[in-house]
Parts: sequence; structure tokens; C-alpha cells
Amino acid sequence: MYSFPISSSFYAYSSSSNFKSFNFKPINATSQYISLDPSTPTKNPSPQQPSNKTGVIVIGAGLAGLAAATRLQAENIPFLLVEAAEAVGGRVRTDHADGFTLDRGFQIFITAYPEAQKLLDYNALELQRFYSGAQVFYGGRFHTVADPLRHFSDAIGSLTNPIGTVVDKLLIGLTRIRVLIRSDYEILIADEVKTIELLRRIGFSDTILDRFFRPFFGGIFFDRELETTSRLFDFVFKCLALGDNTLPKNGISAIPEQLARKLDRNSIMLKSRVVSIDHESEECLIVNLENGESLRSDLGVILAIEEFEASKILAGKIDPGKTKVPVRSTICIYFSVDGDKVPVKDPVLFLNGSGGGIVNNMFFATNVAPSYAPPGKALVSVSLIGLYEGVSDEELVERVVKELSGWFGEAAVGLWRYLRMYRIGFAQPNQCPPTDLMKDPRVKPGLYVCGDYVTSATFDGALVSGRRAVEALLKDRAKAKV
Repeated sequence: MYSFPISSSFYAYSSSSNFKSFNFKPINATSQYISLDPSTPTKNPSPQQPSNKTGVIVIGAGLAGLAAATRLQAENIPFLLVEAAEAVGGRVRTDHADGFTLDRGFQIFITAYPEAQKLLDYNALELQRFYSGAQVFYGGRFHTVADPLRHFSDAIGSLTNPIGTVVDKLLIGLTRIRVLIRSDYEILIADEVKTIELLRRIGFSDTILDRFFRPFFGGIFFDRELETTSRLFDFVFKCLALGDNTLPKNGISAIPEQLARKLDRNSIMLKSRVVSIDHESEECLIVNLENGESLRSDLGVILAIEEFEASKILAGKIDPGKTKVPVRSTICIYFSVDGDKVPVKDPVLFLNGSGGGIVNNMFFATNVAPSYAPPGKALVSVSLIGLYEGVSDEELVERVVKELSGWFGEAAVGLWRYLRMYRIGFAQPNQCPPTDLMKDPRVKPGLYVCGDYVTSATFDGALVSGRRAVEALLKDRAKAKV
């Protein structure tokens, strides 16, 4: 789960298109394909190797595994947190290169996530806020979509723009009320349809569906068709209504790193890939590592890894389920530019509402968090949905530059310098209906699963699933003592 191999390639490129002023000769520019093997080395030192016998073994140090370990530590239950990569975080990772902070893919943290509020110290994260709304590119120019409770005058001024009808904008307000009066539990167990079907039932026009909902929620779900369950839409919509979109000052990986710092360092094993699990007895499970070592658990094992990775480890024994396909994929491309050459200074998300092109959304990261670039520089983040397999990095960058030159002007975009590309093969699980967002974490007594595929495909869902796996283990242990 949450561990990726990085393969890098370097380019010195001069565009043959009309955008010859574009400088494609970056320092240390890389293209990184992110899949599900151990990631590249980091500067994080490996902790002292712990004993090979413990109470609970948690496999995977992404958000779900870290949440499970946090709960185990709170219950004074001995555990080992075993991770294949050289750092914690799983899919929630950040690279630091030449003074730039590069999150591995477009990731935004919503402050209203209820489980996150219990586990994280927001002040220590120094969260940097986005504008509560977006700028939508349509018809050759940008149009504002604003939260009326936070930016009333902007919202009033946008009532007659072409992103949707006045009725559409009233329906957004009614949808906000509908989700706010329901509990999270009610939302996650409600009758479900595809998000696009829900929005059409509510009465939204094709205009606002195509120009706002597809790029905005398509960028959240990595699903422009909006086939993701309406349960997830309602949950995310509620969180957006209650909280702010933010970035931690030091990158998205500050979130898992904060959780890890609270754990006993000797209970974390990095660079330790699990290949199988055996039963020595009803009370003892054996976790076998790729390096030939074995770990013994007296209380249980929690698999905090992706569903298909859990299936591999349990092959021939117990199948926790089949992964829905296609999984959600994305590409994130970073550029740098001199800070005084940024065409827009607002901390706002830009959406492609034109119905054409390959860019889904982009933003100037340093407008939100100045710490994402060295002094005097700015960082540009551009996101595509899908992997564009068969399209080279050079061609993708050229197409993005050409497209965004139509947004901000050829002179402005021609100054951008390509930094890095992340092709993320697994960004999220597919959560099209039917779903079970309250899935029982038990595979059998002593063996449990967690991860965002067990609950909602959000930061919060991953955290909740880790806690619920430990709660299930505690209940089973209590029953065994009776």
C-alpha cells in the first residue's frame, strides 16, 4: 500500500512549437512514475530494529496504518508498524528539491475532516488557506465561483456569469443545507447513485455540470465522468461547507510525519516489505518479510495496505475482496517561475470548464504557501486526470504549456521552467456504486484490514479506518477472554 517506486528520467528540451521562449532545461528535472513498490530513499533515518515478537503488527505506514498505531499506543498495546518504503506517509508524500516543496500529486487538506480534527495539531501544521471558491476558465476568460458565506460580494457578482444559471447557484445553497443537516453516518449509509445522477436529480443544468462540477469534483475524485458514489460526494461537500481547503506549510507529508512523531520510534520498521502471513496457531500469526525475517504477533495483524496488495499477501488463504477497476490515476506537473512573473497573485484554484484540452485544474502553489519555493521563486502545479500512457513527458509538457498559454498568455507561460512530473498510477480506489463505506474491518478474528477503500476515499476515511480496525481487534480480544 502507500509505497511507490520512482523511476527518473532527465530531459534537455527545446520546444519546436510556437512557444519557443519556453525554457525546458531545468536543473534536476525528473519524471516520476508512482506505482506501489518501495519509494526512493529519503533523508529519514531508519529507527532501531525492534524485537521480532509483539502484540499487534500493523502492515503499512500510510494514514490508515498510522491511525491504527496511534490508537494502539493510546490503549498501551505493544505493536510494530511495518512499512516497505523508507518513510511514512504512503500516498501522502512530499519531495524537496532545489528549495521547492513538491507534493506527490495534487492533494488538498480540508480542515473540517472530523477524524483529522481529533488526531492532528492544526496549529503545528501551519495550514495555509486557499480562496473559498475557484476561477473557471470558459469562453477564453476566467469566471469566479465563490462561497457566498465567505466571499459574499464575489458570489453576488458571479450570479449572472456563464458557469451556471441563477437557479443552479441557488441549488448549490440548497445542497449545502441538505448535507449539513445530516450526520456523517447518515451520509455514508444513505441510498446511493452515481454523483452525476444525483446532481441531475437535484436539477443542476448541463452548463454547471460541465463547467464546474466535472472539473472541480472530477479533480477531487480523479473522475471527470462523476461516476463516484453520491455518498462520497455528500461527505466531501459537507466538509467543504464547514472547513477550509489548505496546504501544510511544509508540504502534505507533514500530516503523516506529525502522526509518526507521536509514536514510539522503536515500534516503527521502515524498509521492511511483507510478502505473506502464516498462522502458527489460533493465537499467533507470522508475518514474513521479503528479506527472510519473520515477525510474530500474539494479538493480531492489521493490513493497512491497498486492497489488491492485501489480496497478494493473503493469496491462497483469505481473499479480502476484489479491487474495482479502473483505479483512479493522475499526473501532476510542476513548473517554476520568478516570483514577480506570476500572472495571478490570489491563492485560488483554477478549473478547466472549457470542455477541451488536457488540463483539469492548476494553481500557483506559492500563492497559497510561499514556503513551497525558495525566495524569489514561485511554484506552479498542474493536474491531469488519467495516466496518458503512450504520451511522452516532453509531449505532455508541451501540450500543457500550449494550453495554459491560452489561459494566461504566451508571454507569461513562456517564462515557466519545467521541474518535475509525477505519473501516479494509483491515486485513489474506485468508489463507484455499489459501495460499503462502513465495511467491517474483520477478515477473521486476529486479522483486520483498513485503508480508504474500507471507508471513504479521503484523508479522513483512511484515518477512520485505522481506528475502526483497532476497535474491532479490541472487541474480539474482549470476547475471547469471556
